[in-house]
Amino acid sequence: MKSYEIALIPGDGIGVDVTEAAWSVLTKAAAGAGFALEGTTFPWSCAFYEETGAMMPADGIATLRKFDAILLGAVGWPVRVPDSVSLHGLLLPIRKSFVQYANIRPHRLLAGVEGPLKKTDFDILCIRENTEGEYSGAGGRVHQGTSDEVAVETSIFTRTAVERILRFGFEQARKRRGKLASVTKSNAQKYSMVFWDAVTAELAAEYPDVEVTGYHIDAMAARMVMAPESLDVVVASNLFGDILTDLGAAIQGGLGFAASANINPDRTAPSMFEPVHGSAPDIAHLGIANPIAAIWSGAMMLDHLGEAGAAKAVMGAIEAATARGIGTVPGQNKTSEITAAVLAALA
Repeated sequence: MKSYEIALIPGDGIGVDVTEAAWSVLTKAAAGAGFALEGTTFPWSCAFYEETGAMMPADGIATLRKFDAILLGAVGWPVRVPDSVSLHGLLLPIRKSFVQYANIRPHRLLAGVEGPLKKTDFDILCIRENTEGEYSGAGGRVHQGTSDEVAVETSIFTRTAVERILRFGFEQARKRRGKLASVTKSNAQKYSMVFWDAVTAELAAEYPDVEVTGYHIDAMAARMVMAPESLDVVVASNLFGDILTDLGAAIQGGLGFAASANINPDRTAPSMFEPVHGSAPDIAHLGIANPIAAIWSGAMMLDHLGEAGAAKAVMGAIEAATARGIGTVPGQNKTSEITAAVLAALA
């Protein structure tokens, strides 16, 4: 029987609960499709940081490299460990070390879910550059603690990274409805974003079958609210993509439905799959976290591994549950109830 080795990082807060839920669904889907998922759990989290002084061991990246994929729950517990420590200590090193340059976040309404806009005819695939840009970590602070203190944060945009994420976007648009929206702020950022626009124009010549439209970030935020049905594939920088995809999650009914994939398209290292919602410490251990985003992220993992049939079965089971009203209203169903409904539908 074919088998895949999966690294499980439940992380903090509700990440533990939703990872357990997703794993139960994924392993059942795998068994039904004739393959196996073998999971190895790593306790890397804010609690791990408090014990060891690091979010993961020094050999953490080397340890993860041997796996076929990584399933992450959520990381962060701000009152205990600053988010700047947890993010730069775990998530960003994984994304950058494994060249997971394409962050993919799908936005559409599941069956039975009513979003705040009362619209049903949108299906947006947001693609966020995932390794540099505004999250490059280049900068510093000097004269700390004095009235002359200065903080500098430099965004890094390389041709390699900009071209590869845009090309990935063009390829996705070609597979979907043939429309690509490139998001910048080139009227104000006259170097990095004008550069992004220029690379977009260069690549557009190679994809005459794809309709390309450029938007400023503020205009795109408005369009996602006013006319989400007009969008197909949206490509943006690390920061702009991060912000827009939380907006996308809102129009699809909330963060409980927000799945994501951190992809290494070249498959030279494992890709990582995680729900967008974060660790939600305020509801941790209450058993009311919605696991659908984590399960959906797991379906994206199966598809990336080449198990499209199992991925489709998982998505079908999710929608069979939501069509019955299970998991569609925040806090209405327990994590275990939603998981049980998806498992029953999968059967």
